Amino acid sequence: MSVDRSDIEKLAVLARLEMSDTAAAQVASSISDVLKLVDQLQAANTDGVAPMAHPMDAVQRLRLDEISENNQREKFQAIAPATENGLYLVPKVID
Repeated sequence: MSVDRSDIEKLAVLARLEMSDTAAAQVASSISDVLKLVDQLQAANTDGVAPMAHPMDAVQRLRLDEISENNQREKFQAIAPATENGLYLVPKVID
């Protein structure tokens, strides 16, 4: 699949971008090159290849879920403009 300059110009109009003729030609050429590479990748035989999430089968070590801070909710709510029943009250912004 290839992209020509007129396609890029139409996209530039839709995106409200100002683009010169030379820039449109360069972008069209670059996108066409990328699409050629995608076509090459799609032509590769992947039968019998199992999908994988990571090429190194790495696992991520997670930290323990432990409480590391003291509960300071009362202290923080004391300086809040408005609270009720342990919740912060904010102005309504959506009708």
